[in-house]
Amino acid sequence: MLKRCLLSRLLSALIILSSIPAHVDGHESAQCICGAHSPGDVEIGIMLPCHRKVTALHARITPESFHCSDFDLESFVKSLAVIHEIEEINAARFLPGVRLGYMMCDTCSYASKALQNVGHMLAVNMSLNVKCDYTDFRPRVKIIVGALYSEVSIAVARLLNVYMVTLLSGTSSSPELSDKTRFPVFMRTIPSDKHQTKAVARFMHHFDWNWVGVVYGDDDYGRAAFQSFLRDADVNSVCLAYQEVVPHYLDHAHSMQRIKEVAQRIRSSDAQVVLLILKADLVKALFKEMIRTKTSRTWIASDSWSRNWFLAQMDGINEVGDILGFTFIAGKSESFDNYLKNLTATPGGYNHFIEEYKNLRFNCTPECFSDKPPSYCPEANILKMKSENACNIKDPQEQNDDYLVTALDTNETLSNKIAVWAIANALKNLLKCDNSSCLGEINFQPWKLLKELKKVKFKLDDQTFFFDDHGDFVSGYDLIMWEKDGQHRRFQRIGKYHISDEQIKLDVMNITWLSTTNATIPQSRCSAHCPPGKMKKILNVSCCYSCIQCTEGNYSDAWDLHDCKMCPNGTWSGKGWSQCKPRELSYLKWSDPHPITMMSAAAFGVLLLLAIFVIFMVYRNSPPMKRAEVRLSCVMMLGLAVSFASVICFMGEPSVHLCRARQLMYAMGFTLCVSCILVKAYRTFLAFLPFGRITNRRLHKLYKPPVIIFLITILQGIICLLWMIFDSPHIDRTPPPPESMKKVMQCSEGTTFIGFGIMLAYIGLLALVGFLLAFKGRKVPQEFSETGYIIFSMLMYLFVWACFVPVYIINRENATTVQASAILVSSYGVIFCHFLPKCYEAIWESKTDTLESILRRLRARTNPDFDSEIEVGINTPGMSTLSESSGRISTSSTTTILRSSGTLSKVSLTDSGVVIMPMSSEKIHVSPLFNTLGTKMTKRCRSISL
Repeated sequence: MLKRCLLSRLLSALIILSSIPAHVDGHESAQCICGAHSPGDVEIGIMLPCHRKVTALHARITPESFHCSDFDLESFVKSLAVIHEIEEINAARFLPGVRLGYMMCDTCSYASKALQNVGHMLAVNMSLNVKCDYTDFRPRVKIIVGALYSEVSIAVARLLNVYMVTLLSGTSSSPELSDKTRFPVFMRTIPSDKHQTKAVARFMHHFDWNWVGVVYGDDDYGRAAFQSFLRDADVNSVCLAYQEVVPHYLDHAHSMQRIKEVAQRIRSSDAQVVLLILKADLVKALFKEMIRTKTSRTWIASDSWSRNWFLAQMDGINEVGDILGFTFIAGKSESFDNYLKNLTATPGGYNHFIEEYKNLRFNCTPECFSDKPPSYCPEANILKMKSENACNIKDPQEQNDDYLVTALDTNETLSNKIAVWAIANALKNLLKCDNSSCLGEINFQPWKLLKELKKVKFKLDDQTFFFDDHGDFVSGYDLIMWEKDGQHRRFQRIGKYHISDEQIKLDVMNITWLSTTNATIPQSRCSAHCPPGKMKKILNVSCCYSCIQCTEGNYSDAWDLHDCKMCPNGTWSGKGWSQCKPRELSYLKWSDPHPITMMSAAAFGVLLLLAIFVIFMVYRNSPPMKRAEVRLSCVMMLGLAVSFASVICFMGEPSVHLCRARQLMYAMGFTLCVSCILVKAYRTFLAFLPFGRITNRRLHKLYKPPVIIFLITILQGIICLLWMIFDSPHIDRTPPPPESMKKVMQCSEGTTFIGFGIMLAYIGLLALVGFLLAFKGRKVPQEFSETGYIIFSMLMYLFVWACFVPVYIINRENATTVQASAILVSSYGVIFCHFLPKCYEAIWESKTDTLESILRRLRARTNPDFDSEIEVGINTPGMSTLSESSGRISTSSTTTILRSSGTLSKVSLTDSGVVIMPMSSEKIHVSPLFNTLGTKMTKRCRSISL
């Protein structure tokens, strides 16, 4: 407690020593520091800058008085708004019996000067006593309205915390001041900058600007607003192309050099939108550099300069580009405009600032407009307020006009008006005022007014106002645009930002932009938008990215998505798709051209087999049909018909039963066909190829066609049964390739394909054996066997299925079509290579195919060099002769074996049903080749019924 008391005394002593001369009259001291005063029962301090800066600040060494320069017309009008409202309240007797007074001090936009003002405002009897406890401290000024800038308010509020004197601002918006732990005495009639930066970020997001630059001042206000904007920009997907800071005071030694560097950074960046969190004089210096270099951008103004009249009137302002900004809610006041038109000091008080303004406006100073004006002349922009009739006016202090109303925007003084009325309503509660009198103590402690101010709630112009827990008003912002007005700019409200719902509502939908000369919104983006079907791939910052396509199975259905979405179950998407679709089920549909073709081919094959069967039946007694063995051929046709029928099971949507049925039908049908071909090949093999007697007898015992066909077919049936039991075909559930939108519905021939492979290998083995047996007897004349037909049909089958295996393995997606096609081709191969030639022989060659012609062809094939014929008698004992008288024609079935050894070997008859060559008792012609080689013909006969 003792340490705190000592620190408090030391701080107060420093303030007194640095600000109050020791031997100066109190009235004169107040006037040298505070330029306006009106006495009253309760005085309100006004701490606003009427000048822009303190001169020669960088050269100040001694604690002399601060000298201010550059009259600030806009801030001067704000202070007049406070004075006007105080006079209005007094005139309306809002506080019966109580007169409000004021003391107005110029801060010159400098915090140290403002602290000096505090000492004068709180002085009691022209002195500020140092105490440990200020609970009963009763200065004349009970509350201070100000300051203009947050940096000044932060410094002043820290000092007023000692005395618990309220600092009520209508312009200081730094978020730091909402911290009631650090600034318990500070209150304001505007929202915090945390709402303004959020409004700016939402505004940028609304216009699709995500690549912006930020320039802020190196002061408390600039730093706090910048940090708040960083948080809000991230939420609204706005990124910073650059961030630059400049000294907050224009008279800084390096200010202009730094402004040129910032201007160069703005020019070199591709960001077209720049947020300026600066004081108006710094913005003016930056704009001059932009105008000099002819640089145009879209500028976003903070509240500190968004309604600055001098900036709007500066030369070349139209060349800098579009300017938009947020301002506090404004309102027009007719009574205040009339007050400005008849400007005078409050009766009983003084106002040196009004005197200075009238001198600048109406005093005749032609020398200041010369090429070399004197040093006492104000800057050129201030000279602009000089009246054209200035040299015709005798007394400037008696002159008035409407310049302040026409040249400035008086609407923005609403927050100061509300501040005064908030004080008046708090005083009404504190002083216990009714319609006739106020009963409370007038000389109260300032902290009591602070307590009442926090609770105040009042109506003004049909609006309700109150302070939140942070001492702020939550009213919202107006969005304004600096429209072109000749060579200058004027402020036009185009929308509003509502703090409650954090939404921007535009009043003007089609804004005309200077940069595009039409309603087209200027662009400021690091990267172009990513359309649906693509997603962002962030590069270095979130706003700079490349657009990459969504992969298969993912999609993006909106612009600028960070990630692609996964397709729901049952749907899929291709690469770069913006939506998912159900995968098309792909199978051999009945209505598709390819299945129709294969069905037609299968049906035609069955019809062809039926036609062949009819031909076989009609010509069954012809020699070609007898050699073809009609019964075996009919069994072959049955097997082929079943194979053709299996193709039907390949069509339509597959099911487990169809998957099994088609393989079983093909396996059993074609096995039956090939087994008959094998029997035919084996028959030729036995009949025409020489073996030893014992071997021959054994081989003949094995020749039992029905048994062979049954055993071969039943073995295939056993293979298929085991296949169906242990690894049966099923529906293939393999996912389709990622890039495919087709889900192939097809059968899988088992998990391991072993059963499928054994089934095909078994048929292939039978075909290979048949091919080898036929190939062994390839030199036997075609008239005596079917070796040529067997060779070509089996060779066709082996070729087709040898090609089928690699194609089936490689092209699994079309496995169903491949197998069905292979079945058709191999089946047609048997028809065209085996049956159709027989039909041709039966129809066209049966009449000319006599024994003599057959032997003639045999002779020519054996020895084509001999044209002569030798008549040879062949002894054929025991040969039966043809009986013409008998109604039944019978002959001896003979088997002829040609040997070159000259010896006669006995060969037993292979089969009673085999007719190799009919023999007669007449002499036959034999090729001389037989005689030359010593070949003997041995004839073996067995009587058979034809």
